Amino acid sequence: MDDFVFYNPTKILFGRGTENRVGAEARNYGTKVLIHYGGNFIQGSAFYARIRESLESAGLESIELAGVLPNPRLSLVREGIKLCREKGIGLVLAIGGGSTIDSAKAIGIGVPYDGDVWDFFTGTAVATGSLPVGVILTIPATGSEASNGSVITNEQGWLKRAAMADAIYPRFSILNPELAFSLPPYQVACGIADICSHLLERYFTNSVGVNLTDQLIEGALRAVIRAAPTVLSHPTDYDSWAEIMWSGTIAHNGLLNTGRVGDWASHDIEHELSGIYDVAHGAGMAVVFPAWMKYVKNHDILRFAQLASRVWGIEQSLRDPEHDALEGIARFEAFWSSLGLSTRLPGIGIEAERIDEMAAKCTRNGTSKIGNFVALSKGDVVAILRLAC
Repeated sequence: MDDFVFYNPTKILFGRGTENRVGAEARNYGTKVLIHYGGNFIQGSAFYARIRESLESAGLESIELAGVLPNPRLSLVREGIKLCREKGIGLVLAIGGGSTIDSAKAIGIGVPYDGDVWDFFTGTAVATGSLPVGVILTIPATGSEASNGSVITNEQGWLKRAAMADAIYPRFSILNPELAFSLPPYQVACGIADICSHLLERYFTNSVGVNLTDQLIEGALRAVIRAAPTVLSHPTDYDSWAEIMWSGTIAHNGLLNTGRVGDWASHDIEHELSGIYDVAHGAGMAVVFPAWMKYVKNHDILRFAQLASRVWGIEQSLRDPEHDALEGIARFEAFWSSLGLSTRLPGIGIEAERIDEMAAKCTRNGTSKIGNFVALSKGDVVAILRLAC
């Protein structure tokens, strides 16, 4: 096991009706709240009315900034930074899923910074402070409600990049599984694939002596796989949604990173897919991850065979671990297909003609490699994307 420091300051309020407590949490951060969200459907929802009532009862003034898109845009972040400065906002409250939360986080770190917020996403600056951010989660998927990262898309060049810093953690996050009951099935499926991808990125490691976190990751994967069909067929099943929502948070709050170094090449590759084509991140991960697994499996075939055995119950064959590994990969593909997701690039509308462009962008024109489990060059990324066709 590697040495590590674990830190996560985000306060979690989990359970039925927890959105009614937002006023009590928000009033710790001043008198003005920027409510940040995506579609206008939120405004007409019953839970939004409850949120507004909670804020008003706490004596807080609310200002709205709607319009967050999937793969959130830098232009709206800049608009939010300007608005927060002009209005003297004390807290940015994100209501939604990962895109809204990431946008709110980017606004938060941009407010006290003298330069352009995009500096944090190009790596030319590291965020050391932030306007406080609170979250009311409605879409379990990215784990952004308790992570130290934000991913933003710059319309100039359609570059999708991440910023990481302890300052980015939300101060509090409210998780009520009931708020996910009305999600469309495709959005549910994308969220589940996103959660699985975060778990798998951590699972594939070269660190040794990590059986504890191996089994925590495997257990979370089994829980999500077991609950997924239920939330799709019975969307008001509270306990199944609770399993998925909490698994999504645990998958990305840093706990399962402890003592190990994950891979993250698949995320780097997918960011180019969604940056250029604007596909849902989970839909992109369902395509990229199986291809990546097939390409790198021989680096540590026994780890792939272990995953197949412990998650899918495949009886391990010591004589033929490659068979077990491939069967495990096939089970993941079948699972994502059963949710209504494609596991091939053409199925999400991506053209093979732009594979070289995407590979070049995620390897800085071939000057750098991505991934920790296996370091991948531009040529490797091209091969993986061709496998994904």
